[in-house]
Amino acid sequence: MAAIFPGLLTRQGPGVFLDLGYGRVPRTTLETAARWRALNPSLGVVGVELDRERVAAAAAFADARTRFLRGGFDAEVGPVRVLRAMNVLRQYDESAVGGAWAEMGARLEPGGLMIEGTCDPFGRVIAVNLMFKRGASLRWEGVLFSTNHRGDFTPESLQPVLPKNLIHRVRTGEPVHGFFRDWRSAWRSAAPWDSFGPRARFRESARLLAQTQPLDRRPWLARHGYVWWRPGP
Repeated sequence: MAAIFPGLLTRQGPGVFLDLGYGRVPRTTLETAARWRALNPSLGVVGVELDRERVAAAAAFADARTRFLRGGFDAEVGPVRVLRAMNVLRQYDESAVGGAWAEMGARLEPGGLMIEGTCDPFGRVIAVNLMFKRGASLRWEGVLFSTNHRGDFTPESLQPVLPKNLIHRVRTGEPVHGFFRDWRSAWRSAAPWDSFGPRARFRESARLLAQTQPLDRRPWLARHGYVWWRPGP
C-alpha cells in the first residue's frame, strides 16, 4: 500500500482504515496502524469483529485514533478510505460474494480501496482482490498475489488461498486457469535461478509470466514477493 498507493494514505480527510474481521487478536489492525501512520499520523483506524469477547479483549489497545467495534458489514464507522477484509468470505457461497462486495463497498469513500481475500494461517501466501470505488460502484482491479518466501513456495501454493470468487474457477476455459498454467510454466523455466535463492526465482518467474499474462510490471512488486494480475473486467 505504502509503495503502490501512497497518495491514498497520505491525503487528509476523515476517511479511516477499516480492518473487518481482524480475528482472535487485533495484530493486523495494530501493525497496519503503526506502519501507515508513519505516512499519515492522523489516520483513523477501526477494527471490527462479530465476536463480543474479541472486541472486549482488543479494547485494551484502543487510543484516540484506534478503536474496536462489534459488528459486521453494517458497522457504523463513517467514511472508509481503505477496507481490509481477510478470510471473511471463505465460508460464503460463491453466489453471495457480489452482494457482500456491494455491502462492504458502500462504506468506501470516493476513490477508496477494498482489499478482500485470503491467506494461509501464517500469512506465508496471500491472494486478494483489489477494488476501487469509482463513482457509486466498485471497480475490480485484479488480484494481488504475495509470498514472504518462507516455506517451499510454488505457484500452486496460492491456489488454496484464492478468494472465494476464484477458488472454484481454476478449470479449463477460465482466465484464472490460464494464469496458473502460465505461471507453472514460467516457474519451471526459472528453476536455474534457484541457485540465487527463492526470491531470485520468484522475480524471474514473474518476468516470464508477464510475457503471456497481464501483470503490473513495476519492478518493486516482484522484488518484494508480489504479482499483480490485472486481466481486466
